[in-house]
Amino acid sequence: MKNKLRGQSKEQLLKLYYEMLLIRRLEEKSGQLYGMGKIAGFCHLYIGQEAVVTGIQSLAKEGDSVITGYRDHGHMIACGLDPRGVLAELMGRIDGLSKGKGGSMHMFSKEKTFYGGHGIVGAQVPLGTGLALAHKYENDGGVVFAYFGDGAANQGQVYEAYNMASLWKLPILYIIENNHYSMGTSVARHSATDHFYSRGAGFNIPGELVNGMDLFDVQTATEKALAHIRAGKGPYILEMDTYRYKGHSMSDPGRYRSKEEVDTIKQDNDPLSNCKRDLLAHGVATEAELKVLEQKVKQEMDEVVNFCEASPEPEAHELYTDVLIEDKQWPY
Repeated sequence: MKNKLRGQSKEQLLKLYYEMLLIRRLEEKSGQLYGMGKIAGFCHLYIGQEAVVTGIQSLAKEGDSVITGYRDHGHMIACGLDPRGVLAELMGRIDGLSKGKGGSMHMFSKEKTFYGGHGIVGAQVPLGTGLALAHKYENDGGVVFAYFGDGAANQGQVYEAYNMASLWKLPILYIIENNHYSMGTSVARHSATDHFYSRGAGFNIPGELVNGMDLFDVQTATEKALAHIRAGKGPYILEMDTYRYKGHSMSDPGRYRSKEEVDTIKQDNDPLSNCKRDLLAHGVATEAELKVLEQKVKQEMDEVVNFCEASPEPEAHELYTDVLIEDKQWPY
């Protein structure tokens, strides 16, 4: 058991469970607020995939970079950003992480070296590869965590990025969050191969398939991958076998799969339930302790919503800010 929990302290383990729970409750609240008309535009929820980003980011170091696609709310939380800033951004408020102007798909944080939320499918992969080149050029020891889905894994730009990253031995971890349905098409119907991690073989990039519904399996695989990357051996691919409970976006009714399928995953392989089971089974915490933690998250989310609803919308002049950097020293 100690091997599974990787020798982490009680404090560390409870923090991980708390973070997964916070992501889940934030996404559930986002879905409710969207239904009430308080969140507009596109909104892609991360419910069911919490163990992936929580486990991976728990092993990141200061100075590492993160980039992902449009399903990015959970990634912001896992990078240590304030949930008030995340939800305020979703609600289009000035206290949002992008001043309410980026919305669900385009969040950003220079402070936490989080380079977005990107709405263009697969765009984050070559961009992340460019960030990895910058880390290597600066020789700062940083690693890039580039997250993308099974749908994006079929984009041609992904393989151009693989080639460059392998050729130049760039410090990047490619994380494929395989939630099985792309936008609404099952992997069996959109992929000629069973697994995406093996596609790196043609570029001499090692890869591994991981149970993305188990926090500790995610951590174990990530530790191995990062040891490879930080040793200067180049990129690594982790394919996270995970599952999203909601549709592709809030406008997707999810009719391409059965209710029974979703309910079975929720009952038998939920990442939060899996983590809670392990914590209880191995004496890390009691039911009562976890109940207190769960109540704390509920209260925190109530406070987050109150804060965001009180936050004003951006004023009209914000349309013209954060668009262009004027450099007085630019030669022409």
